Amino acid sequence: MENRRAQFPFPYQPYHIQEQFMQALYSALDQGKVGIFESPTGTGKSLSLICGALSWLTDYEEKRRQEAAALLHKGEAALSTSTAPSSSSSSSAEPDWITDFVQKKAERDLVSKLKEEELKRKKRAERLEMIRNNVQLKYAMKRKSCEDEEAFKLLQLSKEEQTETQADQEDEELIIAEYESDDESKTRSRFCGTEDDTDDDLVEEHVTKIYYCSRTHSQLAQFVHEVQKSPFSKDISLVTLGSRQNLCINEEVHRLNSIQRINDRCMEMQKNKHEKPHHEEGVKRKRGPSKSVCPYYKASAMQQMRDDILGTVHDIEQMLKLGRETHACPYYTTRLAVAPAQLVVLPYQMLLHEATRKAAGVQLQGQVVIIDEAHNLSDTLSCIHSAELTGAQLCRAHSQLTQYADRYKSRLKAKNLMYIKQILFVIEGLVRALGGKVGQNPQSQATLTGTEMLTINNFLFKAQIDNINLFKLQRYFEKSMISRKLGGFVEKYAGSGVSLHAQSSSNKENRRTEGLNRYLQTLQSSQSTASDSTADQQGSEAEKVLSASPMMQLESFFLALTNSNTDGRVVVHRQGNLSESSVKFLLLNPAVHFAQVLQQCRAVIIAGGTMQPVSDFKQELLFPAGVGEERITEFSCGHVIPPENILPLVLCSGPSGQELDFTFQNRDSLRMMDETGRILSNICNVVPGGVVCFFPSYEYSRRIISHWEASGALTRLANKKKIFQEPKKANQVEQVLSEFSRCIQRCAVDVSGLTGALLFSVVGGKMSEGINFSDDLGRCVVMVGMPYPNIKSPELQEKMSYLDKHLPHSGGRSPGQALIENLCMKAVNQSIGRAIRHRGDYSSIVLCDRRYSRPATLSKLPTWIKDRTSTHASFGPAFAALRKFFLENKQKQV
Repeated sequence: MENRRAQFPFPYQPYHIQEQFMQALYSALDQGKVGIFESPTGTGKSLSLICGALSWLTDYEEKRRQEAAALLHKGEAALSTSTAPSSSSSSSAEPDWITDFVQKKAERDLVSKLKEEELKRKKRAERLEMIRNNVQLKYAMKRKSCEDEEAFKLLQLSKEEQTETQADQEDEELIIAEYESDDESKTRSRFCGTEDDTDDDLVEEHVTKIYYCSRTHSQLAQFVHEVQKSPFSKDISLVTLGSRQNLCINEEVHRLNSIQRINDRCMEMQKNKHEKPHHEEGVKRKRGPSKSVCPYYKASAMQQMRDDILGTVHDIEQMLKLGRETHACPYYTTRLAVAPAQLVVLPYQMLLHEATRKAAGVQLQGQVVIIDEAHNLSDTLSCIHSAELTGAQLCRAHSQLTQYADRYKSRLKAKNLMYIKQILFVIEGLVRALGGKVGQNPQSQATLTGTEMLTINNFLFKAQIDNINLFKLQRYFEKSMISRKLGGFVEKYAGSGVSLHAQSSSNKENRRTEGLNRYLQTLQSSQSTASDSTADQQGSEAEKVLSASPMMQLESFFLALTNSNTDGRVVVHRQGNLSESSVKFLLLNPAVHFAQVLQQCRAVIIAGGTMQPVSDFKQELLFPAGVGEERITEFSCGHVIPPENILPLVLCSGPSGQELDFTFQNRDSLRMMDETGRILSNICNVVPGGVVCFFPSYEYSRRIISHWEASGALTRLANKKKIFQEPKKANQVEQVLSEFSRCIQRCAVDVSGLTGALLFSVVGGKMSEGINFSDDLGRCVVMVGMPYPNIKSPELQEKMSYLDKHLPHSGGRSPGQALIENLCMKAVNQSIGRAIRHRGDYSSIVLCDRRYSRPATLSKLPTWIKDRTSTHASFGPAFAALRKFFLENKQKQV
């Protein structure tokens, strides 16, 4: 059959569902589809993705090679055939010899092009073969690298001997170069085009490749390890991309900790390397310090490291080790390896943000993208492309830019001064929109309180900046590098009259990615349903934001304001104090930024363990981006576990007959909280090992646990299982999980004491995603209530309103109502997916709320759970089924 493969290379005999997965994936890639693939955790999804996708890539490359060879043969045959001149009269106005010449030239050009492509392909293949097999060459290069070590150490020591230089000489690099707003000439390449000693061989055209994206670096590392175990490990060229924070091996830079400061220092060292002395003959050079350059930024060493990376599959830790051995920068080396690599592994934030994508050298045209762990893809897109500025940041930016302009006004060109004045004018308008004034301490300025939601155009009118061309200002930011110049100015003159904090400089590659950086910083924080838990973490993040360059964030906000008026809103938060008040751009249409990925790529696969409800992806991301139903394909497989290894239950009432209705109006009643305690007590009586109980919010978790402490219910629970609670700080999660695990292991041996442990967690919190409660760690997952988001949130209300206006109604529900339901069930699916992690695992899932029994709600559960779910109007039969389930599984273990 077309678009199918008889067999897929696999490290072991694949499960039937893995074979189905790979066949569906192969077909989707071959037909250029947008696929939504769901495969529960524990079913070998990563290996199925690897073997299915790389099998297609291998076949596709072979098919292209054969087609090119056949075409070449045909072209050469046509050229070798001599055409006798025709004696018949031609109806064409041109003589036959001209027609024949044009035809032969086209054939010669085609043959020449095919030969050139075949030669390039052979050279790539031979080079990879040489890299993989020529060990002597590799170690010869390594010896050469070791010879440079003494020079490397001397360079490090020389930094201690740097002296002060004259202020005027240093200030030269803080002055903005002459700016021409209408200059549309291409900017030079970020790396290859500026590296003086870079070999031309380093610049390569992009081969057909697969971009694999996942949410975190740890998930990417796990994927690379699966590739290393696969049958393709010896034949595939793979590179993993990451941030400088993850890949920098220069200790002087890496110890700066802040993402922005690391980026800035790296760019500064590059600039120092590229600068050439250009002193006039006979003129004595001014004395000054030798500027620091990065000893790892060397073309020859990076070429060697690139070859090593392409020849053998490395994860990030192995790349860092290799970089230290070869004295080569892993960050820039990995970017050099993108073009020739067949599989590029990267965090999906890096792929979804256009500026970051370009900076990394990622080209999507005609390529394949696989986005794994994509259940929060829509939220991620919205977060990355949003931007926020506080009153304090605006006032600081205005103060610093004013001082910069005053200091250098005699040395700045007129056009630069004009644009700086425009930026200052816009800042004044933004502060005015918050109810304050620039030039005064923002902490002492009182404002009104309240939240206002405005369209982009209305906000521009309100701030009285509608006459400013933000597109030109944005282009000025990008080409003048004013963010970096101002950052260097503040860093140099902090403590000498420049207001507030010392700012580290920004850089060209780092600008326009403020939303991305904020997203990266908040990956571990809770979602909206659990936002009240992260006060400590948010406090530290607020400090990071305050210490960042306000100009970079201002530039990000300017860029956000250039979105279409219908695609976003500006939220004006007035907190009674200008310093704490803020303006925030809220992206309502994430599809506008995902459209480019969908349009350029040959095929896009959106995969995850729990992708339900799928309608969410189609309505929010695919249809608005212009993807038709005919291009979308869906695949959902069951679990590898036997049906008897899982017991999902919906409880509509508790042991005393109290109806379980955890709506906002009812959940705080004492009867409801007491009934929940009784349910947990009964569950802990029959469930061995670990029980994980999820509450809908941190606030409700605190309230119900406090009530149980007062009523004695918590003591009764503690007599059966040791109680643990999700920690407030993210860095304490590992410790709590470790103690939870050790407690369960001890209880399994000591049968006379406790029967295990009970962990209280929160949906959308630190333990509802990315944590595995396999085997005895999660024999039962209890979901208390339904974690609906805060319906009173102005931002959520605006999102609902936007969807109601732009999406069709279906099933008697508005798109806004569907969004609320989908957000809730996505969170539920992530939480209950913490259990059942492999084929031999078994667990029960108890959904405590009568609303789970609604058909529309049940339909949003993963298929493999939904098909085995039973609903119980009374507690007795449900408890009997639970007791029987664990007795039977206990007997199996004997």
